[in-house]
Amino acid sequence: MKARTFRRHFRESFKSLGRNGWMTFASISSVTVTLLLVGVFFVIMMNLNSVATSIEKDVEIRVHIDIAANDKDKEVLKQQLEQIPKIESIVYSSKEQELKSLIDSFGEEGEAFKLVEQENPLNDVFVVKTKNPTDTVNVAGEIEELKHVASVKYGQGTVEPLFKFIKVSRNVGLILIVGLLFTAMFLISNTIKITILARRSEIEIMRLVGATNSFIRWPFFLEGLWLGIFGAIIPIAAVSTAYYYLFDILQQKLANNFIKLIEFNPFVYQLSAILLIMGAAIGIWGSLMSVRKFLKV
Repeated sequence: MKARTFRRHFRESFKSLGRNGWMTFASISSVTVTLLLVGVFFVIMMNLNSVATSIEKDVEIRVHIDIAANDKDKEVLKQQLEQIPKIESIVYSSKEQELKSLIDSFGEEGEAFKLVEQENPLNDVFVVKTKNPTDTVNVAGEIEELKHVASVKYGQGTVEPLFKFIKVSRNVGLILIVGLLFTAMFLISNTIKITILARRSEIEIMRLVGATNSFIRWPFFLEGLWLGIFGAIIPIAAVSTAYYYLFDILQQKLANNFIKLIEFNPFVYQLSAILLIMGAAIGIWGSLMSVRKFLKV
């Protein structure tokens, strides 16, 4: 395409947006509302996913070694654990370390446990982590069958529903975001469809003077692009500003909690780029679908 022709399409696309003011406003509004919802859902889902990933990483299997096991038995058990392919790491913790950790976890009240230091009733432990946290239950079952294992603890009864909830929340969030995007595409497609129907006479004249199909389509393609980009500006500004203040407030309140929000930078800049690309993509898609189906050229 010649530079002069492209400049002409560029100018015409902006003129068309001005001539069809109410339709332009309706399209941009639909994109704005949809991308605002997408942005809010995206922020929520990404932070939930971050928290879920953090929780998953903290899930571990504590293999309590039989008290009667000697050093050789412990070494054999460790080798057997290393042969399980789904295990990522194995850390040995002596019963003295276990008691110290127990005392520290209770703070001042833990001083009472020091009375049993001479006759420590705890077991030596292998702390095991799996490569994939969702394999925890199956791996724990395999470990229970090994010799010199007194017991296996991994948060049974809590871990299973936790993993299920995380999986469901991720899938629901993805479905909602995809649904919102298709809604925006549908709204833009219908708006541009109405624009095309209102400009049939103009299109017919262009056809009569020998305009090619691509020559007629290009202005509509650019219109869809501008509608998507303009529609993304407000959501980007609103979501970025809201997250800035939300991050500042919640980080102070959650400072001593295991829940941590994703850092403002670079998350918000990445989110802004995603929303801008989404806006442009759904605008172009809506335009192309309308032109292909309803522009008889």
